[in-house]
Amino acid sequence: MSYTVTEIELTQPLPSISLPKNDTGIALILRRKDQPIGFLLKALPAKSVLTPDYLAQWIAKEVGLQLIQQSIQEELIFPAANLAQFPSLTVAICTKDRPDNLARCLKSLLKLQKPDSGDSPRFEILVIDNAPTDERTQELVLSFPDVRYVREPKPGLNFARNLALHKATSEILAFIDDDVVVDRQWLKGLMEAWAENPDAAAFTGLILPYELSTEAQVLFERRGGFRRGFQKIRYGQVSPDDYLDLYPCGTGVFGVGCNMAFCREILFKIGGFDEALDTGAPLPGGGDHDIFYQVIRAGHTLVYEPRYLVFHQHRREYAKLRHQYWTWGLSLMAFVVKAYQTDPPQRRRWLRLVKWWFQDQSRQLLKSLLRRHNVPPDLILTELWGGVVGLCGEYSRSTRRIEKIRSQYS
Repeated sequence: MSYTVTEIELTQPLPSISLPKNDTGIALILRRKDQPIGFLLKALPAKSVLTPDYLAQWIAKEVGLQLIQQSIQEELIFPAANLAQFPSLTVAICTKDRPDNLARCLKSLLKLQKPDSGDSPRFEILVIDNAPTDERTQELVLSFPDVRYVREPKPGLNFARNLALHKATSEILAFIDDDVVVDRQWLKGLMEAWAENPDAAAFTGLILPYELSTEAQVLFERRGGFRRGFQKIRYGQVSPDDYLDLYPCGTGVFGVGCNMAFCREILFKIGGFDEALDTGAPLPGGGDHDIFYQVIRAGHTLVYEPRYLVFHQHRREYAKLRHQYWTWGLSLMAFVVKAYQTDPPQRRRWLRLVKWWFQDQSRQLLKSLLRRHNVPPDLILTELWGGVVGLCGEYSRSTRRIEKIRSQYS
């Protein structure tokens, strides 16, 4: 199973698209004046031909309202965002033993850091090499003159993130994962989000697939992938759209850790990242959920900006995808237990979230078993089981493991 991934600029004449003989579907990344406004996914027979008329009808049906809204907004007069006052920026990439991924990520960033060869760097790039087993990452980074290298010997993503927090030199600290490629509008998107929301403490952005070359990647994207929509969203202390009354406990709505940025001063004030989450195996997640929650609970604002876009290379192998869903359930519920223990005023919401999550997963499982869902039941069962394990003491176990790691490196 493989899908063609194609970008379409909607201010230009629509093309005719022919699928290769080995592709059984298509993903369209829709842009208007180079800004992302939609993502369409559809299974199709191999060698299908999508004519301009077919594309026009499909696009109008799926994103016609967004096109109208954007056209109206362009007719209205808004004060231009002042991008000239954008604070200093450090972009941190926390990585471990994946130099090929890192090289691709760095090349996409360097195009934005120095658009022309004679330009001064527009931001700092900082690579945190987390408990490496060899010198390949260091050798790669040293080949790029405008990239800093720092080694964090303690294994765990949040150890690396906290080191980046202390080693960065800028007012804004952005994190991207080594398996993403930044979009050409990525920096402008972050700058625009800050200019429109200078009081914001955190920013997240859109994440689209880098490729859809395997069954696992297509299945992941069919279930929603990492997408959080194409509308700007400002999250404060109250969410009027939260019909389940779970806000701000439903932290998955805020964004994903592979593309996030923070006011560095605020991160220091809230204590940085919890090193018992996002530890790598056996608890490789929960750190982004937790830091978003801490930002909101500290009284700050978080902004989601779709123009702040990266392309993520999803897991290619089905076994790794299944393990990812298990870790998602595990990490979410480990974070929930931590938040329940440390934030008593929100405990009723946390209990409602746990109940809702298990009910929702059960509904998805039933639909899958009845073949009314395009996600295999084993993926949903795996995530459910991960959630059960996460509830049964995983955060406490992780806290003990992290204390042992700290003692080893003290």
